[in-house]
Amino acid sequence: MKKRIILITAVVVVAAVAVAVATGSSDKGSVTLETARVEHIAISNSVTATGTVEPVTEVDVGTQVSGIIDKLYVDYNDRVVAGQLIAEMDKVTLQAELESSQAELASCKTEYEYQTKNYARVKTLYEKELVSDAEYDEALYNYERALNAYRQAQAAIVKVKRNLTYATITSPIDGVVISRAVEEGQTVAAGFETPTLFTIANDLTRMRVIADVDEADIGQVADSQRVEFTVDAYPDDIFTGTVEQVRLEATTESSVVTYEVVITAYNPDLKLKPGLTANVTIFTLEKENVPAIPTKALRFVPDTEMISKIGMTVENTDTQAREGSREVWVKEGNVISPRFVTVGSAGGDMTEITGGLSDTAEVVVGLTAEADKAVPQGAERSPFMPTPPGGEKK
Repeated sequence: MKKRIILITAVVVVAAVAVAVATGSSDKGSVTLETARVEHIAISNSVTATGTVEPVTEVDVGTQVSGIIDKLYVDYNDRVVAGQLIAEMDKVTLQAELESSQAELASCKTEYEYQTKNYARVKTLYEKELVSDAEYDEALYNYERALNAYRQAQAAIVKVKRNLTYATITSPIDGVVISRAVEEGQTVAAGFETPTLFTIANDLTRMRVIADVDEADIGQVADSQRVEFTVDAYPDDIFTGTVEQVRLEATTESSVVTYEVVITAYNPDLKLKPGLTANVTIFTLEKENVPAIPTKALRFVPDTEMISKIGMTVENTDTQAREGSREVWVKEGNVISPRFVTVGSAGGDMTEITGGLSDTAEVVVGLTAEADKAVPQGAERSPFMPTPPGGEKK
């Protein structure tokens, strides 16, 4: 009998301990309501790209005649002005061609004058019916042929004189010589393509960057946007510029489509040199002192049951958002209610609010549930629950 009483007592004690562990020993995690107030911040978005520094105006100076370079008067980095003599080609052959053309012109002129007088005489006799039709036609033919030969000789001498002037090479613009492709005594041949002798940059205090922008970002880029860029030659310096042009022609390389964006930049210290690689940041959006809230507040949906556990009430849960507006939830005391707002630009994790919310409003961002406290040693644990940090694995 005593053994039965002891056994029953033991069962009761074990059951009581189990109930205590199940109900009292496990401390439920608490729920925290995250809120944020409207902030006045600066919002900016940007696009990055790489490009090449170039002069704004760059002219390739060549020659339209073939020959030998006789004299060079400028070298790399020399400053030149428009009309300045920069090179001369050997003119002996061209001068001989000019003299030959002049002699041909004189001969054609003499023949033309003779045939003119002869035609006038034959015409007078023909009108008096003193010569035949055949003689008149021959005189007219010789006159017209002499006239055409004279005109051809005049055109030829104009061409020869022009070629002679091409042998004297002058600078077409004010600028700096950044490239010289020939040496004195070198022969150049002007065939299907004009050979380049010099490259002259107009003004190195004004440069431009030709940046290659990815097709995914080109839709955000527009004229007059602010640009910052760096070059490896001066890693601590930040240069500024402005988007001047977004070119429509696409370039495809290795299945990557890019568009050229022209950026103008001032270079008063002449640090930027043609050919440098620029790491470009184009600011596609810049707004100062705009009211904004965390973007995740626009995605918050209240859980009435969880919110009620922290002693708060959710009102107007069935209200529908108006067209063109977004819904946010505002905390006023112990009440959470919806507000319909209009949004503007988004930058990072913040979104601009253009209407529907006061500067003092406190919007709900989310609910945070703290993790349950560790179960006391020896208590039963579900096999599907993770072992707490430092807990002993069975």
